[in-house]
Amino acid sequence: MGKSYKDAGVDISLANQIVEKIKPLISKTSIPGVLGGIGGFGGLFSLAEQKYKEPVLVSGTDGVGTKLKLAFALNKHDTVGIDLVAMSVNDIITCGAKPLFFLDYISIGKLSEKVVVELIKGITEGCKMADCALLGGETAEMPGFYTEGEYDLAGFTVGIVEKSQIIDGRKIKEGDSVIGIASNGLHSNGFSLVRKVLFESNKYKIDDKVPSFEESLGEELLRPTRIYVSPVLHLLEKYKILGIAHITGGGLLENIPRILPEGASIRIDQKSWPKPSIFTFIQKEGEISDEEMYRTFNMGIGMVLVVSQNDASKVMDELKMTRYNSYLIGQVIKGSKQIIIR
Repeated sequence: MGKSYKDAGVDISLANQIVEKIKPLISKTSIPGVLGGIGGFGGLFSLAEQKYKEPVLVSGTDGVGTKLKLAFALNKHDTVGIDLVAMSVNDIITCGAKPLFFLDYISIGKLSEKVVVELIKGITEGCKMADCALLGGETAEMPGFYTEGEYDLAGFTVGIVEKSQIIDGRKIKEGDSVIGIASNGLHSNGFSLVRKVLFESNKYKIDDKVPSFEESLGEELLRPTRIYVSPVLHLLEKYKILGIAHITGGGLLENIPRILPEGASIRIDQKSWPKPSIFTFIQKEGEISDEEMYRTFNMGIGMVLVVSQNDASKVMDELKMTRYNSYLIGQVIKGSKQIIIR
């Protein structure tokens, strides 16, 4: 008898079995506009339910990066699914766009029902947090391509915003207030440096207990990226938000300038918010400079809003009501798109 695809390491029957297992999870993310179900060649979404005069579609894509190495080591795969959704939906909300749907791409060396179902559980949880549909996806079994037990993730989202309501930072001016919304730890950036500092020297192991953390070191590092869609959409209904920055790779120093108009800079008071202990721990262990920390990590601020001085306290009160801690971290000043941290 000749060789089969399964002999080459690709198990189509198992893939079909997994699809049936995850269908109930995916159905829980359905929102008005979703047409059909999982299994077709393309996901269908109708815009007829969306009442916009000049609708603009906004797209975003991202992955989870080397944070996945920690998921492999701990054999814990649900939280990185939340990370995957968060990285894309948090990006498009900076334009004021409401996420409509999400698609995932999972590439894995050898299919594991446990791993794939955990990943989809996390992805669907993230979609529910962002109130968007998991419209489709792809799981590719790629024998010989990845080290045993490893995989990679990519995600894609599409959202919608009224053209006249697009947030682009052009109206930011001197004197405006800068609000930072608290992160949930490292989120999904800087993990190549984290792994080099903590693990490549064999100084720590993934399951070590560290006095300053309630959980193991690995669990602390795996905390999922916070999804800011709900509180930001709520704020946009009541206040004029002039600019929004998602603090991802590049930290505060590189991400905030992306929303600043010509002639504006921002002065940030680094003592204006509490830094989660994970950042102090990493900085001390790696003997990392302050500038490098602020260029690599979010330092406890996952999203930044720029609002008028008159609205700042009201916006922060509103965020507190939605259980998102926020801090007045700085002010817009004259300058050339620089972030000055003092």
